[in-house]
Amino acid sequence: EGLTEVLARRSDNLRDKFIEIPCSEDYDSHKRFEGCTPRKCGRGVTDAVITREEAERIRRIAERGLSLGGSDGGASILDLHSGALSLGKHFVNLYRYFGDKIQGIFTEEDFALYRDVRQRIQQRIAQVFGISSSALYLTKPTFFSRMNSTGAKTTHDEYWHPHVDKVTYGSFDYTSLLYLSDYAEDFGGGRFVFMDADSNKTVEPRAGRVSFFTSGSENLHRVEKVEWGTRFAITISFTCDPQHGIGDPAL
Repeated sequence: EGLTEVLARRSDNLRDKFIEIPCSEDYDSHKRFEGCTPRKCGRGVTDAVITREEAERIRRIAERGLSLGGSDGGASILDLHSGALSLGKHFVNLYRYFGDKIQGIFTEEDFALYRDVRQRIQQRIAQVFGISSSALYLTKPTFFSRMNSTGAKTTHDEYWHPHVDKVTYGSFDYTSLLYLSDYAEDFGGGRFVFMDADSNKTVEPRAGRVSFFTSGSENLHRVEKVEWGTRFAITISFTCDPQHGIGDPAL
């Protein structure tokens, strides 16, 4: 494991923490978009963009949606854009599978809040990396995750492997995570770990905390296995390529 440094403790209330890192070459193998494709790379954490109260409201959206399904293993996802929902060892399309019942589960306010939160995170990323917010497009997959200590049943449940977002999902240029529950209070384990050559840097989740970073190999990362309790988060991803852009989910 080598040395481990804590980048953000749960008890911290961070306005803005940003660490610049040299960009990897991953972006060179994709079409570059001037004024958007990362030239300044790094990672940031802020507790000043989304309130705890908003995070709790968003967590309730995730809980309601995931109550319809859930994985047999420890990791369940809900994607409001594509409709993908973990169900047992598979995924179903929430909108097709549950049809009109969806109206009773989500409200227009839920989707408006989701949109508002997404826009604020997008603006913060643009500001920190010195790009125009309008140059960024939401991309897929953008999803809620619920993790607990149940053993993995399929490879989809194995969320703890180190990976690079740009390599896994070619469209990603900037990745963000909004945490919806508290490390050491709602769950144990489950910290986010940036894996650098010299040491690991961890982010302890806290409801309302946003962690964001450029998606290339400069930010190799993993999530520790959750040991107890339940960890909720949303991954919200952005691309510079309008062809990979997706719209906000609508009821």
